[in-house]
Amino acid sequence: MIKVKKEGILLQKTHYEFENEGVLNPAVIRQGDSVYLLYRAVRKGNHSTIGYCRLDGPLTVAERWNKPFMVPEFDYETQGVEDARIVQLVDEYHLTYTGYDGTNARGALATGKDFMHLKKQGLIVPPVSYAEFVALAESGGKVHPDYYHNHKFYYQENDPERKIMLWDKDVIFFPRRIHGKLVFLHRIRPGIQIVSVDDLQELTPEFWKNYFLNLHNHIILDPIYPHESSYIGGGCPPIETEHGWLVIYHGVEEAEHGLVYCACASLLDLDDPSKELARLPYPLFAPEYIWETDGEVNNVVFPTGTALFGTTLFIYYGAADTRIACASVSLPELMSELLSYTTKE
Repeated sequence: MIKVKKEGILLQKTHYEFENEGVLNPAVIRQGDSVYLLYRAVRKGNHSTIGYCRLDGPLTVAERWNKPFMVPEFDYETQGVEDARIVQLVDEYHLTYTGYDGTNARGALATGKDFMHLKKQGLIVPPVSYAEFVALAESGGKVHPDYYHNHKFYYQENDPERKIMLWDKDVIFFPRRIHGKLVFLHRIRPGIQIVSVDDLQELTPEFWKNYFLNLHNHIILDPIYPHESSYIGGGCPPIETEHGWLVIYHGVEEAEHGLVYCACASLLDLDDPSKELARLPYPLFAPEYIWETDGEVNNVVFPTGTALFGTTLFIYYGAADTRIACASVSLPELMSELLSYTTKE
């Protein structure tokens, strides 16, 4: 098994109102010797904004704002801007996040030449209800029924009108165009799907209708191992290596004491990232310390960003939905281990 070092807690909640309940799940971008964390900051009542922190090197906090970096502005995000990820695509930054309106949670995008000054572009996930999605996915066939047997999640018995839109989260761009196309991952439970377009203007209702009718062609990762048996979802932006795109994602398992979130690793083809090449059959790392097992949501490690220093990959993650921590691993050793578990056709 690959050796992962837990570096410990980096950030905890403060007395500032915007982050007095928890800090978690940071977008991560390295610039020179600095690492920037654009993290989810939660105030009491489960209202989220994005906070800002700069590290000197991978682990030393050098600057942290006492006010939010990004706040809700539009109807689709009235209760929260959550769980951001960021990549630099040539000369423009793409920051994706989940907009939460108190009922629906859906992927949104902000862009800019300077990541300190981003302009929100709105929701980029399908504007369909869960019922519409079910009708399309079922008629298209060829996907596991778990994709459209989530009625208990969407329609709560005590409030059947809530959660009527399709929840589509964990939107994460690849850090470069592939064959001239913009490519991003997204998550409709229980797996991870991929989208490839020339331009985001292509993401019309008609596009999504055809997409869902052929959903089986767009699923790149589904749960296959016990530690990811409930569902999986995107984690960190893909990392380009000579062997393929390294994808560190999260897996969820139902245990006796509730859900357990772990970090997982897979490798996708460089030229066609819809093809999985390899996957670790065990968690890359899982909750073990009290700061990972005890919090707002127990037993959670939720990776959302990385920074490479030399050959050491630092992985930043939310711990128990309460604090931000970091783990490190040798990238060459991780790739060697991963390649020993190639996916069978």
